[in-house]
Amino acid sequence: MGHSIMRDVARLAGVSNQTVSRVLNAHPHVRDDTRRRVLAAVQALNYRRNQAARTLVTRRSGTLGIIAYESALYGPTSLLYAIEGAARSAGYFVTVAGLRDLDSRSVRDAVDRLRQQSVEGIIAIAPKPVVADTLAQAADDLPVVGVGGGQDKAVPSVQIDNAAGAGLATRHLLDLGHATVHHVAGPADWPEATERSDGWRAALHATGRPSPYATPGAWTARAGYAQGRGLARDRSVTAIFCASDQIALGVLRALHEAGRRVPDEVSVVGFDDMPDAGYFLPPLTTVRQDFAELGRRSLDMLLARLVAAGPQAAPERVLLLPRLVVRGSTAPPPR
Repeated sequence: MGHSIMRDVARLAGVSNQTVSRVLNAHPHVRDDTRRRVLAAVQALNYRRNQAARTLVTRRSGTLGIIAYESALYGPTSLLYAIEGAARSAGYFVTVAGLRDLDSRSVRDAVDRLRQQSVEGIIAIAPKPVVADTLAQAADDLPVVGVGGGQDKAVPSVQIDNAAGAGLATRHLLDLGHATVHHVAGPADWPEATERSDGWRAALHATGRPSPYATPGAWTARAGYAQGRGLARDRSVTAIFCASDQIALGVLRALHEAGRRVPDEVSVVGFDDMPDAGYFLPPLTTVRQDFAELGRRSLDMLLARLVAAGPQAAPERVLLLPRLVVRGSTAPPPR
């Protein structure tokens, strides 16, 4: 393999040239997942180097489609940029079909628009199961991968382990000495929100702590503020886990207005690690999602299905572990 091709493989697989060399020479000290990524990159690059001939035969264009939810929410927007960047780095053109509504008709319309661009495969940002379910039916002749969307098994998917992330946040607060942890939840019809609520509740049950009632809300600071006002009036509340950083922003405002000091009287944890989280007052302890890795892994999964010969394997589901980022909004409870 020439040096330029080796560099291309290394860049696509996200490894060093030396690692590529070790894989190709069957070196024993290479992790299995690294070996698979390198071999998939080799296949994918060989696949694209024959693209001109293939385009004449298949009328496909070296383009990947992305189905994205049109919103200002931090998670879906970050995912779109991450997937688009990974696809462009791998040498593909990208076309985006936006969803104004998360329903079957909108997904079918998006698939039709992407078909008109002769896309070779589709990555869908699927925050609700209806997206993946409809995609599996509407694009049954195309390789497809979903990102997000909870436990859905209709299509191969890459997701953050939301329950594990919520458990990290909850155990962090319990380890600081708080008797229990209250929760300000996201929307009930979003799997990410229900998984975070489930992870919070499971961590409390595992340690025999009381599980306060949590009301489903919305992914907004306004919703966090509304629920935060009620929690601020309850002097027994010393720790709050929020389903997103945006929700946490509203909770912090409500606590401040009520004269409840953070973290001296009440500790607050968010979820996402949005770029501004470190500049909240106080800087927010939160659970970080690696959107860049989500983008890379979803592209790897799609490329592997693009080059696979014969019938597609059963849908695969990859869970990525988030990590806790501890800042200034958490501390032991007041004596």
